[in-house]
Amino acid sequence: MAESHFLALLSRMKYIERWALMRSSRPENLSEHTLEVALIAHMLCVLANVRHGRSLNAERAALVALYHDASEIITGDMPTPVKYHDGTIRSAYGAVERGAERQLLETLPDDLRPHFEDVLWMPGTAGEDETYLRRLVKAADKISALIKCVDERRAGNMEFASAERTCRAAVDEIAAELPEVADFVSEFLPSYGATLDELL
Repeated sequence: MAESHFLALLSRMKYIERWALMRSSRPENLSEHTLEVALIAHMLCVLANVRHGRSLNAERAALVALYHDASEIITGDMPTPVKYHDGTIRSAYGAVERGAERQLLETLPDDLRPHFEDVLWMPGTAGEDETYLRRLVKAADKISALIKCVDERRAGNMEFASAERTCRAAVDEIAAELPEVADFVSEFLPSYGATLDELL
């Protein structure tokens, strides 16, 4: 049986630094970010199910979140101002991301590949629940970025002040549409940045 490089490649997330254009008081790597997004996405789905009548698979949301930036192992983390500068760049980068995801999938044995395709890619015939779940994973990604900005500002790093305003506006916009995100923002977000003594 041929060896597969799939998990060894994924283990390299710890070497991908985020916020490349910013001076950070504490660097953040892709592994850290991915774990945080998975935790938040899971909570958003639980909130959706318990409080808002959804029937989402919270464990699947966590899994999708764990792989949501896997392509960056190959592409690196493209800074947001560049990635979203205009539609042409965003479209081209989307194609690069899909290519990197295909490249990752090709490192899997043929019999395992189908089990990861629908985690890395949104199925073409996704139902309403899967589409909504993916929206919550994207919301979790935005919330994680906001948390990083809040942490940096509380550490005295004003380099992130503008990014925090932008991220907060994006999260507020999502919260206006998705009630579970609004719940998270009001109940969980305020605790981020507090000391251990304050949390316990």
